[in-house]
Amino acid sequence: MKKKCIAIILAAGQGTRMGTKTRKQYLKIAGKPILYYAVEVFDKSELIDEIILVTGAGEIEYVRETIVQEYGFEKISRIVEGGKERYDSVWNALKTIEQSEKDDAIVFIHDGARPFPDEQILERTYEEAVQKGACVAGMPVKDTIKIVDKNRAATETPDRRTLWIVQTPQVFQSRLIIEAYRKMMRSPHENVTDDAMAVERMTGNPVFLVEGSYENIKVTTPEDLKIAEIFAASRNKISR
Repeated sequence: MKKKCIAIILAAGQGTRMGTKTRKQYLKIAGKPILYYAVEVFDKSELIDEIILVTGAGEIEYVRETIVQEYGFEKISRIVEGGKERYDSVWNALKTIEQSEKDDAIVFIHDGARPFPDEQILERTYEEAVQKGACVAGMPVKDTIKIVDKNRAATETPDRRTLWIVQTPQVFQSRLIIEAYRKMMRSPHENVTDDAMAVERMTGNPVFLVEGSYENIKVTTPEDLKIAEIFAASRNKISR
């Protein structure tokens, strides 16, 4: 029996590395906001039952009008204001999950600035989370990685076969991710950079890597926008 699936899509980031006045999730590629593409995949997926959208401070009505209503998304059940850091935004969304769902749902957490997940990624991560409790989408690194000291001198070259680039969605059984965040928010957690780390540190539950896609990029810099335009154009051709 399929478990209920709740997607949390984060769109509260400042996007300072993009160097634009407009927050990166609202910048347009192929005529539509980056956030549109991220939401569309989850809204169309047969797996996903509802979406909680997390926005920046004071942006709830803007997102409701320009994203939800403009494009007719049907699965967005709540729009929640985010916090100062990513983990604050995730926690604000997790706290809104209904009591009846806290123990038996699957929670997908996805970056709104990552516009190109696909249905296959959602299916793979769902199956892994159901079986093992926690997983993240990712891909093996293509390049050699160097570990450097404070002077940028190389100190170590880790085996590339053991290295993956971590993506989103990061997917968890609801009881596990809520327990991890509840514990984390009561203790020092400034160095927690993603949801998988919260689960690892706070529960000890292993987090498994599941194949994502090299197209599942996070749009962070102007160079990423150019790449995203190519991917968007390719997907638009396929969908016609």
